[in-house]
Amino acid sequence: MIECGPDGGAATPPDASPAAPPVRSGMLLLELVPVPVSDIDRAKAFYSQLGFHVDVDQSPADGVRVVQLTPPGSTCSITLTTGIPWLDMAVGSLRGLHLVVGDIDQARATLIERGADVGRIEDLGGVLYAPFADPDGNTWTLQYMPWRV
Repeated sequence: MIECGPDGGAATPPDASPAAPPVRSGMLLLELVPVPVSDIDRAKAFYSQLGFHVDVDQSPADGVRVVQLTPPGSTCSITLTTGIPWLDMAVGSLRGLHLVVGDIDQARATLIERGADVGRIEDLGGVLYAPFADPDGNTWTLQYMPWRV
């Protein structure tokens, strides 16, 4: 159920950031990616340990749970859910989510220190990548593009 504000539009959540940009006509903002996992608590612990911020952990109805986490510095979050049929995907089926970093050696070392099994850094034509997976096999990659730093 979506709560509405006094003007009939969606209510502003009490913890909403006042700095969030408005969504203007024509914009398509990617802000949430569902990640299919078998155990929400285990996945929440894994992503939290990697430094993702827990934004939401709620059970709005019987059999429904929503956990939203945001990587450091990102404007796009991930969600771990149960009980929402239109978000059902095969566990571990998400492939190749990219985390763009300014220093791939440092980012890789930090994730390894925090418990992720990050592969070696590969140079694919001037763009560097280092892959890893969550406990369910959803795959991620650190991506470094030198022109972005």
